[in-house]
Amino acid sequence: MAQINVQKAANPEDRKLPIFEDIERMTQKIRDRAFAIFAGCGFKEDQALNDWLAAEHELCWPASELLEHDQDYALSVAMAGFQPKDITVTATPHELIVHAKAEATSGDKSKSDGEQVCWSEFRSNDVYRRVKLPAEIDVNKVSANYDNGMLKIVAPKCKQPAKVVPIAAAA
Repeated sequence: MAQINVQKAANPEDRKLPIFEDIERMTQKIRDRAFAIFAGCGFKEDQALNDWLAAEHELCWPASELLEHDQDYALSVAMAGFQPKDITVTATPHELIVHAKAEATSGDKSKSDGEQVCWSEFRSNDVYRRVKLPAEIDVNKVSANYDNGMLKIVAPKCKQPAKVVPIAAAA
């Protein structure tokens, strides 16, 4: 199991890391593609979510699962074909961003021993996954591991202060 480096942006307003610009560009591409799918289907109502998910899947989003436990969130992301060095995780108090980039096989490239790729379903291996979390996490304690093509991120929840309930004095 390989450790993955986690970039930590503890201040939610601190969006200076390049990943934030990259994810915004990718989100705009998804918006544009989702609208094109929507328009291609004749602007049918009640399809917006399906069109958005189709655009995400088509462009860059790997399959993922977010689990909530009492103390943390656990995000699993299918990242087959990547090496640990290809993967970057960025954590902010309310989101996790996964980015991975690696060389992909293209139809123009020859393989070793004279093999020629006739066709390939592999597209650009430049993937993003952005997950907004329902509660604030402790950015400094986020960890990530990569094993057998599966990226697992554990994001501990921030400790919630005890709720103080005022007690009225009896008269």
